[in-house]
Amino acid sequence: MEKSKDKNAVRAVLDTNIAVSALLFAHGRLAPIRLAWQAQEFAPLVSAATTGELIRVLSYPKFKLSSADRDELLADYLPYCTTARLPRKTPKIPACRDSGDLPFLQLAAHAGAAFLVTGDRDLLDVRGKMHFAIVTAEAFKSELEKLQRPD
Repeated sequence: MEKSKDKNAVRAVLDTNIAVSALLFAHGRLAPIRLAWQAQEFAPLVSAATTGELIRVLSYPKFKLSSADRDELLADYLPYCTTARLPRKTPKIPACRDSGDLPFLQLAAHAGAAFLVTGDRDLLDVRGKMHFAIVTAEAFKSELEKLQRPD
């Protein structure tokens, strides 16, 4: 079952590090991705597993975030997301060295993502083996710019 904001929006899975960086560094190099989801120029896809991972990472002591800070960051991301519930029988995906990356691949495969955005070498090494593009944040920002430019 999916909850979607805009059925025509480009669908993308952001791995945890991309989402966290965009959230924590509002004026950093990933700010255009944050601005794009806020402008609903693409629909970030999440599942229970990927949302749980995001919440867990935002709780790391190194970030020094209060509960209110975490809630505020999540409120600037999750309402823009399309939520997908993965079926019991998960989609077939190629082998990946890091089993922690499987929920992101499964989500992208099941929910019809056009992109999985990551800086994770293990995920980038699976490029070309899926029906969606696995791209870096820089490549995704370029794709977003192309979508914004009328031809």
